[in-house]
Amino acid sequence: MTHVVSQFASSFVFYWKQFFPDQPILYPPGFDGRVVLYPSEQNLKDYLSWRQADCHINNLCNTVFWMLVQRGGLTPAQAQKRLQGTLAADKNEILFSEFNINYNNEPLMYRKGSVILKKKVNETSKKVIKLEGEEEREVEVSRSRNQFAILHCDVISDKFWEENPDIFSGES
Repeated sequence: MTHVVSQFASSFVFYWKQFFPDQPILYPPGFDGRVVLYPSEQNLKDYLSWRQADCHINNLCNTVFWMLVQRGGLTPAQAQKRLQGTLAADKNEILFSEFNINYNNEPLMYRKGSVILKKKVNETSKKVIKLEGEEEREVEVSRSRNQFAILHCDVISDKFWEENPDIFSGES
């Protein structure tokens, strides 16, 4: 995992200007990575559910905070003080009543985060072959391979696990 995180950090810096040409990088980034072996499928489901719920809570708070600063005219300190002690319902009410934003209509990517899976895909292509004593001919060739998929979905519900049964088989 240290290799993966190191490679990601160096690539992040290396390609920065390609994606943000007018924004200088202000400080060296740091990234964290973990490899965790959970004793059961249920432990993994619980962990990922907790991480997704945490993503939702953090994004709701950040969305309200930046709306208060950028469109509400508050300073960061004022916005932080205004949000102190608020619950999710309070934050949703601020977004809706003051900024006409229904948080439930925000893109899933922000509300649920991103899940990266390896998905098995079947590919079919045409190939020209020539067997000894025969003329060239085109044949269809099929193969199965893994491809990464980025999903923005609810991992807390059973639907995700039912639609991705290979997660626990080592196939994904």
